[in-house]
Amino acid sequence: MNIVYVLNTLVVLGILISAVCAVAFENILSSVIALGVTGAFMALEFILLQAPDVAIAEAAVGAVLSTAIFVIAVKKTTPKEEEEK
Repeated sequence: MNIVYVLNTLVVLGILISAVCAVAFENILSSVIALGVTGAFMALEFILLQAPDVAIAEAAVGAVLSTAIFVIAVKKTTPKEEEEK
């Protein structure tokens, strides 16, 4: 087997596992972080598919910017009583 085939398989499994975790987690902050991990795996997959321009855009927007905006939004909208738990 080719090493690129093995890496592609591992990255796709990482995408699937992190996407399922993003849906399955009860805590919304954990779901947002899992969604960011999914974006990071997607950027890695685009690198493996030799699309560096798409990988840079996915890493910047999908993994970093969206996650940061979601985390800030969750922190600002979560009541103080739930943060203490």
